Amino acid sequence: MGNKIFITGGAGYIGSMLVPFLLDKGFHVKVYDTLFFGSDFFKKHEKLIIVKGDIRDAKKLKEECKGYDVFLHLACISNDASYVLDENLSKTINFDAFEPMVKAAKEVHIKRFIYASTSSVYGISNKKDVKEDHPLVPLTLYNKFKGLCEPILLENTNNNFEGVIFRPATVCGYAPRLRLDLSVNILTNHAYNKNKITVFGGDQLRPNLNIKDYCLAVEMLINSATDKIKNQTFNIGYENMSILDIAKLVQKVFLNRYSKNIDIIRTDTDDNRSYHINSDKVKEFLGFSPKYTITEAIESILSAFEKNYIKDSFENDLYFNVKRMQNLNVK
Repeated sequence: MGNKIFITGGAGYIGSMLVPFLLDKGFHVKVYDTLFFGSDFFKKHEKLIIVKGDIRDAKKLKEECKGYDVFLHLACISNDASYVLDENLSKTINFDAFEPMVKAAKEVHIKRFIYASTSSVYGISNKKDVKEDHPLVPLTLYNKFKGLCEPILLENTNNNFEGVIFRPATVCGYAPRLRLDLSVNILTNHAYNKNKITVFGGDQLRPNLNIKDYCLAVEMLINSATDKIKNQTFNIGYENMSILDIAKLVQKVFLNRYSKNIDIIRTDTDDNRSYHINSDKVKEFLGFSPKYTITEAIESILSAFEKNYIKDSFENDLYFNVKRMQNLNVK
């Protein structure tokens, strides 16, 4: 497929792990990002280019992605709570910019466009196993726009421009540009720094994916044969657990690691997203099975706390997408 990868949003939580991973695999990577969270966590590398840019600037984006083989779209205002921000801002970034971006990639002869959607497009489902053909029932504008972008990509593909969509589960684990506004990471932060775990709701089911498996999944989508991935959509998740059970797992890890029992406190929530995804298709089509557990994700964050890599974990807005963008007054 080629080894030159263009990544929008490549300086985010995922990118801070994925980019070094791809560089280690021998890929040339260009990161195109607003750099709201900086880029100091990247080491200089001869195969890495970092460009400060907004995906809404279609002209600049088109110029920057020329000569690349694979276009990986990660950039967005990410996570459901982000819509406490200005609604129009979210729409322009997560939806309006998408089709011009796809067309720009196609016009400069990008071979493959990989779109990171989200498993939260399923909203609420009582089905035991939610597969890729399940109706999309968005509960927020974030997952609504994520879902609406999917057919736009597929309408623009042809024999020279391949598209593939993946719907990752909620990501967890340590990364250099850490997020502490995701379920497993939130609960681990509370346990380590507050000596208690506050659970909002608890009965909601969530699929989870260790960030290391996310990196492996992207590598697989880059390298897979055309006939296996063209116009396909894949769920990519691993352990489906309720929020309360994740809290109990954090509690167990603490007991084993520190001989310390952490209390769990439940409180109400208005976040009712609940779904249990099935990821058999990606195994059947591409032979991919995640292998890194939630326990390992929890352990990776605890190790980072112990090494003092994470400072002011409740106050520093670098760990919280919405807070950061509000403080920067992003327009």
